[in-house]
Amino acid sequence: MPVIIDYDVGNLDSVQRGFQRMGVETVVSGDPAVIAEANALILPGVGAFKKAMESLQASGLIPHLMRHVEAGKPLLGICLGMQLLYEDSTEFGHTAGLGLLKGSVKPLESGLKVPHMGWNALRLIQPDHPLLSYVNAGEYVYFVHSFYADSPTEDVLAYTDYGVAIPAVVGRKNVYGTQFHPEKSADVGLRLLKGFGVIHDDYLSSH
Repeated sequence: MPVIIDYDVGNLDSVQRGFQRMGVETVVSGDPAVIAEANALILPGVGAFKKAMESLQASGLIPHLMRHVEAGKPLLGICLGMQLLYEDSTEFGHTAGLGLLKGSVKPLESGLKVPHMGWNALRLIQPDHPLLSYVNAGEYVYFVHSFYADSPTEDVLAYTDYGVAIPAVVGRKNVYGTQFHPEKSADVGLRLLKGFGVIHDDYLSSH
Protein backbone atom coordinates (compact mmCIF):
# COMPACT_ATOMS: atom_id res chain seq x y z
CA MET A 1 0.00 0.00 0.00
CA PRO A 2 1.30 3.54 -0.74
CA VAL A 3 2.57 5.41 2.33
CA ILE A 4 2.35 9.19 2.80
CA ILE A 5 5.48 10.16 4.75
CA ASP A 6 4.81 11.97 8.02
CA TYR A 7 7.86 14.05 8.98
CA ASP A 8 5.95 16.97 10.56
CA VAL A 9 5.88 18.94 7.29
CA GLY A 10 2.84 18.96 5.02
CA ASN A 11 -0.94 18.73 4.87
CA LEU A 12 -1.16 14.96 5.21
CA ASP A 13 -4.90 14.54 5.69
CA SER A 14 -5.86 16.43 2.54
CA VAL A 15 -3.34 14.44 0.47
CA GLN A 16 -4.74 11.19 1.85
CA ARG A 17 -8.31 12.29 1.15
CA GLY A 18 -7.34 13.14 -2.42
CA PHE A 19 -6.06 9.63 -3.01
CA GLN A 20 -9.15 8.13 -1.34
CA ARG A 21 -11.43 10.03 -3.71
CA MET A 22 -9.63 8.33 -6.60
CA GLY A 23 -10.00 4.89 -5.02
CA VAL A 24 -6.36 4.68 -3.92
CA GLU A 25 -5.96 3.62 -0.29
CA THR A 26 -2.92 5.02 1.51
CA VAL A 27 -1.39 5.00 4.99
CA VAL A 28 0.08 8.06 6.73
CA SER A 29 3.15 7.09 8.73
CA GLY A 30 6.49 8.25 10.08
CA ASP A 31 7.38 4.76 11.30
CA PRO A 32 10.66 3.62 9.69
CA ALA A 33 9.41 0.02 9.58
CA VAL A 34 6.28 1.04 7.67
CA ILE A 35 8.29 3.26 5.30
CA ALA A 36 10.75 0.42 4.66
CA GLU A 37 7.93 -1.94 3.64
CA ALA A 38 6.00 0.54 1.46
CA ASN A 39 5.56 -0.29 -2.22
CA ALA A 40 5.08 3.41 -3.05
CA LEU A 41 5.88 6.62 -1.15
CA ILE A 42 4.40 10.11 -1.25
CA LEU A 43 6.53 12.97 0.12
CA PRO A 44 4.36 16.04 0.79
CA GLY A 45 5.67 19.37 1.99
CA VAL A 46 4.84 22.99 2.73
CA GLY A 47 7.07 25.78 4.03
CA ALA A 48 10.80 26.33 3.63
CA PHE A 49 13.33 23.92 2.08
CA LYS A 50 15.88 24.20 4.91
CA LYS A 51 13.43 23.48 7.72
CA ALA A 52 11.84 20.62 5.79
CA MET A 53 15.22 18.96 5.16
CA GLU A 54 16.08 19.34 8.84
CA SER A 55 12.78 17.68 9.79
CA LEU A 56 13.35 14.87 7.30
CA GLN A 57 16.86 14.29 8.61
CA ALA A 58 15.64 14.31 12.22
CA SER A 59 13.00 11.73 11.34
CA GLY A 60 15.68 9.17 10.43
CA LEU A 61 13.68 8.26 7.32
CA ILE A 62 16.12 9.38 4.62
CA PRO A 63 18.04 6.05 4.39
CA HIS A 64 14.74 4.16 4.02
CA LEU A 65 13.55 6.62 1.37
CA MET A 66 16.79 6.23 -0.58
CA ARG A 67 16.64 2.43 -0.42
CA HIS A 68 13.04 2.61 -1.60
CA VAL A 69 14.09 4.50 -4.74
CA GLU A 70 17.12 2.26 -5.31
CA ALA A 71 14.75 -0.73 -5.28
CA GLY A 72 12.80 0.81 -8.17
CA LYS A 73 9.68 1.59 -6.15
CA PRO A 74 7.68 4.71 -7.09
CA LEU A 75 8.07 7.98 -5.15
CA LEU A 76 5.96 11.12 -5.61
CA GLY A 77 7.02 14.50 -4.15
CA ILE A 78 4.34 17.17 -3.77
CA CYS A 79 5.08 20.94 -3.78
CA LEU A 80 7.98 21.41 -1.33
CA GLY A 81 8.27 17.62 -1.30
CA MET A 82 9.08 17.80 -5.02
CA GLN A 83 11.75 20.45 -4.38
CA LEU A 84 13.42 18.24 -1.75
CA LEU A 85 14.06 15.66 -4.47
CA TYR A 86 16.63 17.98 -6.08
CA GLU A 87 20.31 18.45 -5.29
CA ASP A 88 20.12 21.69 -3.33
CA SER A 89 18.35 24.97 -2.64
CA THR A 90 19.40 28.55 -1.88
CA GLU A 91 16.36 29.24 0.33
CA PHE A 92 17.65 30.65 3.67
CA GLY A 93 21.20 29.76 2.67
CA HIS A 94 22.53 26.77 0.78
CA THR A 95 20.94 23.47 1.81
CA ALA A 96 21.58 20.08 0.28
CA GLY A 97 18.55 18.13 -0.89
CA LEU A 98 18.01 14.44 -1.48
CA GLY A 99 19.75 14.52 -4.89
CA LEU A 100 17.30 12.08 -6.47
CA LEU A 101 16.81 14.53 -9.36
CA LYS A 102 19.47 16.71 -10.94
CA GLY A 103 19.12 20.47 -10.59
CA SER A 104 18.78 23.19 -8.00
CA VAL A 105 15.86 25.01 -6.39
CA LYS A 106 16.05 28.76 -7.07
CA PRO A 107 14.09 31.91 -6.18
CA LEU A 108 11.19 32.62 -8.49
CA GLU A 109 12.19 35.85 -10.27
CA SER A 110 9.54 36.23 -12.93
CA GLY A 111 8.66 39.91 -12.73
CA LEU A 112 5.25 38.86 -11.42
CA LYS A 113 3.92 38.74 -7.89
CA VAL A 114 5.77 36.33 -5.57
CA PRO A 115 4.75 34.03 -4.03
CA HIS A 116 3.14 32.51 -7.08
CA MET A 117 -0.28 31.74 -5.63
CA GLY A 118 -3.24 30.65 -7.68
CA TRP A 119 -4.43 28.67 -10.67
CA ASN A 120 -2.25 28.23 -13.77
CA ALA A 121 -2.51 26.10 -16.87
CA LEU A 122 -0.39 23.04 -17.57
CA ARG A 123 1.67 22.84 -20.75
CA LEU A 124 2.26 19.13 -21.28
CA ILE A 125 5.69 18.16 -22.60
CA GLN A 126 5.35 14.39 -22.24
CA PRO A 127 1.57 13.90 -22.52
CA ASP A 128 1.91 10.13 -22.89
CA HIS A 129 3.66 9.71 -19.55
CA PRO A 130 1.65 7.43 -17.19
CA LEU A 131 1.53 10.12 -14.49
CA LEU A 132 -0.39 12.34 -16.93
CA SER A 133 -2.70 9.60 -18.19
CA TYR A 134 -5.83 11.43 -17.02
CA VAL A 135 -4.62 15.04 -17.40
CA ASN A 136 -5.19 17.23 -20.45
CA ALA A 137 -3.13 20.11 -21.83
CA GLY A 138 -4.34 23.52 -20.72
CA GLU A 139 -6.06 22.34 -17.56
CA TYR A 140 -5.57 24.48 -14.47
CA VAL A 141 -3.96 23.46 -11.18
CA TYR A 142 -3.22 25.30 -7.93
CA PHE A 143 0.25 26.65 -7.04
CA VAL A 144 1.67 28.22 -3.88
CA HIS A 145 5.45 28.76 -4.00
CA SER A 146 8.27 31.32 -4.06
CA PHE A 147 11.01 28.96 -5.31
CA TYR A 148 11.09 26.58 -8.26
CA ALA A 149 13.22 23.75 -9.60
CA ASP A 150 15.80 24.55 -12.29
CA SER A 151 15.38 21.09 -13.78
CA PRO A 152 16.93 19.40 -16.82
CA THR A 153 14.49 19.53 -19.72
CA GLU A 154 14.42 15.77 -20.14
CA ASP A 155 12.97 15.37 -16.62
CA VAL A 156 10.10 17.83 -17.17
CA LEU A 157 6.73 16.26 -17.96
CA ALA A 158 4.78 19.56 -17.86
CA TYR A 159 5.46 23.26 -17.40
CA THR A 160 3.36 26.16 -16.27
CA ASP A 161 4.13 29.68 -17.43
CA TYR A 162 4.39 32.46 -14.83
CA GLY A 163 6.80 34.95 -16.31
CA VAL A 164 9.24 32.05 -16.58
CA ALA A 165 8.68 28.40 -17.48
CA ILE A 166 8.20 26.56 -14.18
CA PRO A 167 8.54 22.77 -14.11
CA ALA A 168 5.10 21.76 -12.85
CA VAL A 169 5.37 17.97 -13.18
CA VAL A 170 8.69 16.14 -13.29
CA GLY A 171 9.79 12.54 -13.51
CA ARG A 172 12.91 10.44 -13.89
CA LYS A 173 12.60 6.65 -13.78
CA ASN A 174 10.60 5.92 -10.60
CA VAL A 175 10.91 9.41 -9.05
CA TYR A 176 8.11 11.92 -9.74
CA GLY A 177 7.08 15.34 -8.49
CA THR A 178 4.48 18.08 -8.81
CA GLN A 179 5.20 21.72 -7.97
CA PHE A 180 1.49 22.35 -7.54
CA HIS A 181 -0.81 20.84 -4.92
CA PRO A 182 -2.85 18.07 -6.59
CA GLU A 183 -4.99 17.70 -3.47
CA LYS A 184 -6.02 21.39 -3.83
CA SER A 185 -6.40 21.32 -7.63
CA ALA A 186 -9.95 20.00 -7.84
CA ASP A 187 -10.68 17.27 -10.37
CA VAL A 188 -7.48 17.80 -12.37
CA GLY A 189 -5.25 17.21 -9.36
CA LEU A 190 -7.22 14.15 -8.33
CA ARG A 191 -6.77 12.71 -11.80
CA LEU A 192 -3.02 13.15 -11.49
CA LEU A 193 -3.11 11.22 -8.20
CA LYS A 194 -5.05 8.54 -10.07
CA GLY A 195 -2.17 8.41 -12.58
CA PHE A 196 0.27 7.79 -9.73
CA GLY A 197 -2.07 5.04 -8.56
CA VAL A 198 -1.75 3.43 -11.98
CA ILE A 199 2.06 3.62 -11.76
CA HIS A 200 1.84 1.97 -8.33
CA ASP A 201 -0.40 -0.81 -9.66
CA ASP A 202 1.90 -1.37 -12.64
CA TYR A 203 4.86 -1.68 -10.25
CA LEU A 204 3.00 -4.26 -8.16
CA SER A 205 1.97 -6.29 -11.19
CA SER A 206 5.58 -6.50 -12.41
CA HIS A 207 7.07 -7.57 -9.06
